[in-house]
Amino acid sequence: MKYRPSRRTRRLAIGTAVVLALAGTNGPWLYRFGTERYHAYAINQQSYKAENGHWDFLDVPSEFRINTIHAALLHTGKVLLVAGSGNDQKNFDAKSFRSVLWDPEENTFRNIPTPKDMFCAGHTQLPDGKLLIAGGTKRYEKLEGDVTKAGGLMIVHNEDPDKPVTVPAGTRFTGRGNGKTFVSKDPVLVEKATKLFDEETGAFLRNEPGLGRIYVEAKKSGTAYGTGTEDNYRISGLTGSDARNVYGIAQKLALDKKDFQGIKDAYEFDPVAEKYISVDPMNEARWYPTLTTLEDGKVLALSGLDEIGQIVPGKDEVYDPETKKWDYTGIVRKFPTYPAVFLMNDGKLFYSGSNAGYGPADVGRDPGVWDLESNSFTKVPGIGDPDRLETSATVRLAPAQDEKYLVIGGGGVGESEKSSEKSRLVDLTEEKPRFTDGATLEEGTRYPSASLLPDDSVLVTGGSSDYRGRGGSDLLQARLYDAASDTYTRVADPAVGRNYHSGSVLLPDGRVMIFGSDSLYSDEANTRPGTFEQRIEIYTPPYLYREGRPELTAGPERVSRGGTGLFTTRHAASITSAKLMRPGAVTHVTDTDQRSIELGLKKSADSITVSVPKNRALVPSGWYMLFVTDADGTPSEGTWVEIP
Repeated sequence: MKYRPSRRTRRLAIGTAVVLALAGTNGPWLYRFGTERYHAYAINQQSYKAENGHWDFLDVPSEFRINTIHAALLHTGKVLLVAGSGNDQKNFDAKSFRSVLWDPEENTFRNIPTPKDMFCAGHTQLPDGKLLIAGGTKRYEKLEGDVTKAGGLMIVHNEDPDKPVTVPAGTRFTGRGNGKTFVSKDPVLVEKATKLFDEETGAFLRNEPGLGRIYVEAKKSGTAYGTGTEDNYRISGLTGSDARNVYGIAQKLALDKKDFQGIKDAYEFDPVAEKYISVDPMNEARWYPTLTTLEDGKVLALSGLDEIGQIVPGKDEVYDPETKKWDYTGIVRKFPTYPAVFLMNDGKLFYSGSNAGYGPADVGRDPGVWDLESNSFTKVPGIGDPDRLETSATVRLAPAQDEKYLVIGGGGVGESEKSSEKSRLVDLTEEKPRFTDGATLEEGTRYPSASLLPDDSVLVTGGSSDYRGRGGSDLLQARLYDAASDTYTRVADPAVGRNYHSGSVLLPDGRVMIFGSDSLYSDEANTRPGTFEQRIEIYTPPYLYREGRPELTAGPERVSRGGTGLFTTRHAASITSAKLMRPGAVTHVTDTDQRSIELGLKKSADSITVSVPKNRALVPSGWYMLFVTDADGTPSEGTWVEIP
């Protein structure tokens, strides 16, 4: 186990020993009072902060406190906090959907009108600096016992090879065998059948039916109106050939638990106008989708639960920021929800195995490299704890050129109590990449947040050892991961536990914001329902407690890919590195936008010149924070630079 305790731990241990000695003489009151006082004293010492950093609460006025589930740093320097309905059925029923814009520099807040329930949507940064948000919630889940009407998935078949058929909402489906009637909740377009021919003789074989998926529900409440077996269903309202060619098939339609359902809606958030702008909806409804930026600036949407609460059956689609339209890729590849899929330096995609939590345990779980053009998928072997990757975090280590990834913690599928203490490393530049186990955490950790810092370290904080903090299992710990030595160093502890629905975002001044947490219970005995954690903490890393930091005083706002930019500075002599860091867009501890790109650096007496790599897949178009650091790793504040 490669774990190096910090000197902070040893100092606190000595202090605690002193207090314990006093407590032996003066009793339990002094013990409690003394340890709390000493701890508060110790963590606020400048020497302690310089070694361990410091946590502070963000003072959010009550009218701006929301159940933050999504957060994105915008090129204006402001942070968009998104709750939607905030995992609150009452908010959903009242159509109360929330977003708040926070300005870290001025420490001001603004409510943003939010048109749809963006709770559990996907998002990514666009080349022009807008934020694409797609998907969200159409219906909350209903647990077994709360479901009053039998229902489920109906597959509508169309055997007509000449035309598609639209089945409107409110259509009745009657079982030919069971005689029971169910009603559709939404319209569905069923594609025309495909004619299949023998490849050798050219002879016609059969029509492969076009398929449509729709949620149906019994007309009346009660178990008597459900079914227990598969049946073929006659569809009302169809005439002529449609009545012969179009029919439904459903498995059991019962009062089982009904999962969340997704929406197709998509929006761009304009950081300048500070408002949501509606764009073309997706072809598929998605709840818990991942949006990943591609080499050409288009955006791939994949996975999620659809409008009937089923995993989208591999129908990936791409958004074009120029046309504001979505098109299917024509590729079918299945992943669990919120899969951690990253753009690689050769334009291919890397799936780390991290995901947020819906989907079969044996479908789409293997890490690998995906060639989107050929739809070939090459598995990457060696992953530690392969059955405990759900709710893990994945971060692309600095510099992005090296193509090294760190997969942290995770747990078993669904509500499993299993968790992993492993960190797994993989170098995708190797001829045959293979995961190896890296430094370990002190205990199994689900939902760890991981933020790249400008000094190339990674802040790993939060998480719980059990599902959604069950049994009081939140981990009030933070660490800095050093990739060069593959070690974790324990730093200052946060005050708030973070598990499900949490995340962290690097700010332009070098601090880190951590938000959210949605514990299942509020007590260790698991008897009282949990409440959403609305408090936001800010971590100030040790490098911001050093004397002085580099500063860039002027420079271009745009630098071409493959080009150079000159920035004036009084600290040219002390600057040793420069990097572009893509602003984060995180939810469910998943952020596929995060990357730190090393820049070429030349220095003069009063300026530096940075050079940007030519590779578009390494440096996708968009806005970045330019950080420079000195020999101690102390970073400047981030300077916003656009790469067109």
